Amino acid sequence: MKKEYSETEIKIKTAAKSLFLKKGYSATTTREIAKESDINLALLNYYFTSKWKLFEIIMFETLFDFLSKMVEVYNDEKTSLEEKIKLTCEKYIDMTIAEPLLPTFVLNELKNNPTSFLKMPSTKMIMKSRLVAQYQEGVKKGIYTKVEPIHFVTNIMSLIVFPFMCSPILKKMEKLNTKEFNTLMLERKKSIPKWIIKMIKK
Repeated sequence: MKKEYSETEIKIKTAAKSLFLKKGYSATTTREIAKESDINLALLNYYFTSKWKLFEIIMFETLFDFLSKMVEVYNDEKTSLEEKIKLTCEKYIDMTIAEPLLPTFVLNELKNNPTSFLKMPSTKMIMKSRLVAQYQEGVKKGIYTKVEPIHFVTNIMSLIVFPFMCSPILKKMEKLNTKEFNTLMLERKKSIPKWIIKMIKK
């Protein structure tokens, strides 16, 4: 169950998220957040004990909301496996472009506090989703090559997420600015579903 926030807390979170996305976590100061929220620093510290705590709350809620929406995609009875893969790529890439700090946050949290993500109901539901069931049904019908479902899901996620995780390297290698990098990622939205289907189809 989500915590109910006061109007002031919501104002602080909105301002902080905007600054984090524009400047990054490290370059954003609590004074800037307080100024953007139109409150004093003491009040900011009263509601949120540290910049990291505020960042953690914002990113965790963003990820939770997104995963909850993705579970709806995975369990949609009306869409085919290939349509689900296409929607997964589109939604994940769009979200990560909109929330560029999220991949680093997730990596740090998985390293420092892995149990926090395991508590999310949505993460547990992925392997029991209609997406995985459709893949297994396709294997039984001889349509898809058999691999462990965890490999199937991991392949989808790694093709989507890995470029964002190593974006500083890719940008430097190809001399890309953020806009050019995002354009490259948008191109992957069309390519990844095709690659996944080619990998699993017999």
